[in-house]
Amino acid sequence: MAKIMNVDDSASIRQMVAFTLKKEGHEVISAEDGQIGLDTAKLEKVDMILCDVNMPNMDGITMVSEVRKLPNCKFIPIIMLTTESQPEMKQKGKDAGATGWIVKPFKPEQLIGVLNKVLR
Repeated sequence: MAKIMNVDDSASIRQMVAFTLKKEGHEVISAEDGQIGLDTAKLEKVDMILCDVNMPNMDGITMVSEVRKLPNCKFIPIIMLTTESQPEMKQKGKDAGATGWIVKPFKPEQLIGVLNKVLR
């Protein structure tokens, strides 16, 4: 199965995402903010990244932009998992290199459906 990095400043969201993904057999690495996510992406080879937008130290849009500069992360799927739903914010994410967008709260089956789609 896939190795997925989950970047979110909310411990409860990180736990819920990890529970959902591990139940499907995926390995999950968690990061508490964008800076930790970027640092982790430099060290770990992951198959996919889930990332919140609003976080301390480094927001998700900036993190995605920086992660896309890393040779090992140019083409991996990056899904924004956030409460933000405005078209302008989605466009910023797309411009930074995000592959997709899921609005919180999410249903576990919705998350798995998106994963199955982008990990093919």
